[in-house]
Amino acid sequence: MSGEQDIDRALAGLEPSLDRHPWCFHRLDSSSPLPSIGPSVMAVVHEQEGVTVIARADAVVPHSIERSMPLARITLSVHSSLALVGLTAAVSVALADHDISANVIAGWYHDHIFVPYDRGEPAISILQALADKTQ
Repeated sequence: MSGEQDIDRALAGLEPSLDRHPWCFHRLDSSSPLPSIGPSVMAVVHEQEGVTVIARADAVVPHSIERSMPLARITLSVHSSLALVGLTAAVSVALADHDISANVIAGWYHDHIFVPYDRGEPAISILQALADKTQ
């Protein structure tokens, strides 16, 4: 499996970056047609109760029943392995210690953390401090 598999090297190489666009989680009924996947849609999650579409806040998501508050998307630049143990936990704990909620989505190359939009800048500082502490 590709990607960084050492937790200390992964934390040292976090290089968090903040997307300036607000994002939202949209709730769709399970019988709703899925929206087309374009650059404004990050992910589609199928669950027993329905479908969640993670999209930029300015995206039109057809059949959206409800959407979350605006969220900031932080991308960890380190290419972490999907088998790496502890990265999500370390990031979540660092943010939780500052009372910042974190919703993590892992892609093949990077982890993406969604935090309340107004907490995006503080979250970047916290994650950079975590990386600096590990170096």
